[in-house]
Amino acid sequence: MNEANKDAVDAIIDQWAAVRPDLDTAPMELFGRIYRIAKAMGDAMDNAYGRYGISRGEFDVVATLRRSGEPFTLSPRQLSATLMLTTGGMTGRLDKLEKAGLLCRKPDPHDRRGLQVTITDRGLALIDEAVTAGVEVQRAALTGLSQEEVAVLSRLLRKLLAAV
Repeated sequence: MNEANKDAVDAIIDQWAAVRPDLDTAPMELFGRIYRIAKAMGDAMDNAYGRYGISRGEFDVVATLRRSGEPFTLSPRQLSATLMLTTGGMTGRLDKLEKAGLLCRKPDPHDRRGLQVTITDRGLALIDEAVTAGVEVQRAALTGLSQEEVAVLSRLLRKLLAAV
């Protein structure tokens, strides 16, 4: 590989090859890039959603309500399960989002002990703008790949995710 095309992961792999030529670093090379891509895209998504006054975690809550379809209502337990959050972590996010007017909590009419979380009109408008902005950031990150490469990469990552 030409030096101009090398990245930080290549440098790490070269260092291991020099001190441990017996070590197969192919998995390290792959996951090193996955981790770096995840970090870079996480930062980019934080910036995109930050323009709307929400964090990535808060985006996830409002987006989950939006994706649930009309009436855009779920229980805190359903939200926690979908987002793999503890109830304590979910409560903090719900408090902040409710204070910002993006969602509201009401008693569950079918369960006296339960609550329902519903996206507000303001939250609906905000999430529709934020999700569009986020997708554009992701699309821009893929500009170096052809549509066919994106499809192959998506298929391979789906297969890897299922394996882990």
